[in-house]
Amino acid sequence: MEHRLISAIEAALGWSGAEELGKDFVRGSMEDPALVSRIMTPNRLLDVAMRRSLNRPQFRCFQKGEEVHPAIYYTDSVSPRGQSISMVNMRSLGRLLGQGATVIMDQANVFDPTMEVACRALQWWSRERVQVNAYLTTNDASGFPLHWDDHDVVIVQLAGEKEWEVRATSRAVPMYRDADPNTTPSDEIIWSGLMRTGDVMHIPRGHWHQATRTGSGSGNSLHVTFGITKRTGASWLAWLADWCREHEIFRHDLDRWHGTGTTALTEAAAQLVSERPPADFFDAYEQATTLPRHVPFLNILGPLDAVVCTTHFPPQIHAYGETVDVVASGKKLTLAAKALPALRLLLSGRPVELEQAAAVVGAEVTEVAGILVKEELCAVLTPELFSGYTGLVTNASS
Repeated sequence: MEHRLISAIEAALGWSGAEELGKDFVRGSMEDPALVSRIMTPNRLLDVAMRRSLNRPQFRCFQKGEEVHPAIYYTDSVSPRGQSISMVNMRSLGRLLGQGATVIMDQANVFDPTMEVACRALQWWSRERVQVNAYLTTNDASGFPLHWDDHDVVIVQLAGEKEWEVRATSRAVPMYRDADPNTTPSDEIIWSGLMRTGDVMHIPRGHWHQATRTGSGSGNSLHVTFGITKRTGASWLAWLADWCREHEIFRHDLDRWHGTGTTALTEAAAQLVSERPPADFFDAYEQATTLPRHVPFLNILGPLDAVVCTTHFPPQIHAYGETVDVVASGKKLTLAAKALPALRLLLSGRPVELEQAAAVVGAEVTEVAGILVKEELCAVLTPELFSGYTGLVTNASS
């Protein structure tokens, strides 16, 4: 999937692909200012918060370095039948932001189509799971204190300015579940300065950092943080532990008293490691991901006229003479070879308008699209979902 945001991030950071992800701290700037406001604006973030029932920790507010109690900016909207729905009280939130505060929307990709499409594009690019959090800070509010993340992050400054400090790691590649709590910050400052609108920054896992608007006076800052969790050696070993159950030797009780069978067990473990290398784990990980949420297709609501592939990772297409296999999200579909051009178009990750596509790859594209939608590898391209692609991803059939 070609996505303008990914191209802009690569250009800003001097990357030519995802290989540099997680290696070194790097920062740069986007050249296209129009792209920045297309991704998200402060008002659009607040509009998302207003129209949805969000609860902590999906939506949080901080002021003077402490989390504001949800009761201060949440209210229960009661229907005429007495049904209560928790909603953000926008007047109360507005007062907090007017005084100076930070609001955080975790997993903004769940609530906003543009963020959803951006995360999907980053997943296809990195072959890892991605989520995005949005941070809006007003006036001279502070942010989180010095901390580190257990995943790599790509930060895009979308509006205003914010002061950052990035430090080196104090423990190499620390993890969420680790043998060391890693609570002592490094004294080595790698970079400190202002992130301005259009700036991009990559902070690898474990690097200490903090951001604030303290002392900046009136104004605001909006940035999004794309969190990218890469697989580790520990992830691979955990996966191997599941596979070991196939072999009887691993299902036997360990001999606590005599220690017999240790040599055979060690040899079996070494054999398992050699049989299932990390490459197999990567393939299995992509196939194990569940299918994402999307609007179901119901022919009673109208004909299928536009679709888009919504799998977390790019589907695999294998041609075998008279047949074609499609493998994605734990599913395997086998179709006739004549469906190959339609499959390549429909599974490109770009929106496909079927009437236009038929003129390019043949009339069978509509039938193939129906199969992919039924199997949930593609989704109906609703106007709301299409808005997430507009101006960022071109139509596949155009």
